[in-house]
Amino acid sequence: MITKPPLPPFTQETATQKVRMAEDAWNSRDPDRVVQVYTEDTVWRNRAEFPVGQQQVHGFLQRKWARELDYRLIKELWAFTGNRIAVRFAYECHDAAGQWFRSYGNENWEFNAQGLMQRRFASINDLPIQPEDRLFHWPLGRRPDDHASLSDLGL
Repeated sequence: MITKPPLPPFTQETATQKVRMAEDAWNSRDPDRVVQVYTEDTVWRNRAEFPVGQQQVHGFLQRKWARELDYRLIKELWAFTGNRIAVRFAYECHDAAGQWFRSYGNENWEFNAQGLMQRRFASINDLPIQPEDRLFHWPLGRRPDDHASLSDLGL
């Protein structure tokens, strides 16, 4: 049986760790890496898409990062209890035409006993921004530890 520590029930420390691990994985923009933390039968809601299972999630992520270019994400723990974590996030990316966006959202996560995410419900709003209004400037990949958080940035 595959496990993905930290495992529930979560503490402040382990929930924060789980959120950062998810942020790091998503900032890799690698669907093969990201999909490993979900159960085989994971259930998602992401805007108007409702992928079920790792294969559909993988396809969703491939499409996402093919259109959301130069993607950079910050996640922040909002609340936790038992095997659930609530997260708020913001990410910046641009489309093929060069229009930049900052997308804001909230996610509710539910984990199984092995620490795999079995449910993910996301609500997301997109704001077109000018390139000079971008706030996430680190090199593509993992956000540096000393980079400002969402709270630090007033987001």
